[in-house]
Amino acid sequence: MQKLPGFRDFLPDDCAVRNYIFARWREVARRYGFVEWEGPILEPTELYKKKSGSEIVDQLFNFTDKGEREVAMRPELTPTLARVVAAHEREFKKPLKWFSIGRFFRFEKQQRGRLREHFQLNCDIIGETALAADIELLALCIDLLRAFGLTENDVVVRISDREFWTDFLRERNVPADRWDNLLQVIDKFGRESREKTIEKLGELADLVLKVLSEGGKSEKLDRLVDGLRDRGLAEFVDIDVRIVRGLAYYTGIVFELFDRAGNLRAIAGGGRYDNLIQQLSDDAVSMPALGFAMGDVVLGEVVNETPHALKQMQQAIAAERKIDIYVVIAKEKHRADALAQIQQLRDHGYRVDYPLTPTKVARQFQAAEDGGASLALLYGDEWPQVKVKNLTTREESLIPNKALLDSVAKFFNVPDSA
Repeated sequence: MQKLPGFRDFLPDDCAVRNYIFARWREVARRYGFVEWEGPILEPTELYKKKSGSEIVDQLFNFTDKGEREVAMRPELTPTLARVVAAHEREFKKPLKWFSIGRFFRFEKQQRGRLREHFQLNCDIIGETALAADIELLALCIDLLRAFGLTENDVVVRISDREFWTDFLRERNVPADRWDNLLQVIDKFGRESREKTIEKLGELADLVLKVLSEGGKSEKLDRLVDGLRDRGLAEFVDIDVRIVRGLAYYTGIVFELFDRAGNLRAIAGGGRYDNLIQQLSDDAVSMPALGFAMGDVVLGEVVNETPHALKQMQQAIAAERKIDIYVVIAKEKHRADALAQIQQLRDHGYRVDYPLTPTKVARQFQAAEDGGASLALLYGDEWPQVKVKNLTTREESLIPNKALLDSVAKFFNVPDSA
C-alpha cells in the first residue's frame, strides 16, 4: 500500500523538523502576546461556499457524513475564525490576538511547495482599525522568519494596499462591479503574458502598466515602513503595488513573503479583511480584522536551501534529541536497583535511557555516545555505589546511590534536586 498523492509520512527525522518549526512559531507568537486557539478540522461545506463561492467545492475534500450533512475537511482557517469570533466575541476584550497551528487540506494537483495536506500557522488581530495593528502583524511575520535564522538577504516581505488600487479605479470612474476582476488581473501580473494582461485591462492598460512599472505612491505604506524602521525591520520590506492578493475579501494593506532568489512560492501571505467576519456571520457582527497564514511546506524548503538557516535547524534538532543520562547495567542482579533510580531521575526531569534487555557493557556505552548523553551511570560490582562517568572528559567517580540525585543535580547545575 502506498500513501495517497500529496500526503506525507512523518518519520522521526521529519517529525523533528516539524516540531522545530512548530516550536519557533509558538515561541515568537507568544512573545508578541498572541494566545493559541484551535477549531475543528471538519466544517459544513456551506461555510466555505459562503466565503469563496460554489467553485471552491472543486478544491475541497468534501463528503456527506453519516448524519447526512455536507461537510469538508478545512482548506483554510479564516471562515472558522469568523464563525468562532461571531459566536464568542463578547467574551473577550479587544483586540483579540490569536494564533493557531493546524492541518489543512486542498484537493489540488500537488506541485512543489503545495501539497494536498500541510500544516499552517495562522495569526490574526481582531477588533483594531489602527495602522499600529498592521505594523505589529508585519513585525511578527518578519520575526518568525528571523527565528529560523533567515535574514533580509534571504527573504523579502512585499507590501501593498488594496485601497491604493480601489482609489485609483474610483478616480477613473470605473464601476465598482469591475473592481474585483481588475484587481485579480493586477495580482496575476508577471504570471500571465503581457498581451493577455493588456487585453483584460482594456482601456486602463496603459495607466495600470505605468503604475506597475514605476511603482505607486502611498502615504499609508510609507508610514507602515517607517513603523517597521523604528523596530529595525524595514530592510525586510519592499513596497510593491503589484501585490494585490486575488481574494476579494481583503480591504486594506496586503503582503506576501518570498525568498529573495524568487525560486519558490510565497512563504506566507495576508492582510486586512475588515468586512469578512460580518460577511460570514449569521449574527451580522462587524469587526475589523487582519491576519496572515504561513505554511510549513514552503518554509521548510526555504530553510533547506539557506545554508545558515539549515545549520541552525540541524543543531537545534540534534540538541533536542540528546539524552542527559545513560544507565549502564553491568550486572543484571542490580537491574531493579537501577530501574528504581532511573524512575527517580526521570521524575526530576532528566532524559534517561537504558538497555531494555541484557546487553554487553561496550554496546551500552556506545548507545550512550549515540544518544548524546552527558553522563553514564554504571550499576555493577561497586553497588551500593554507582560509577559516574563524564562522557565529555572521561572522568569517573564513585557516588553512594543515596547521594546520586544531588551529584547529578550539581553536574547539570540544577539549583535544587528536591
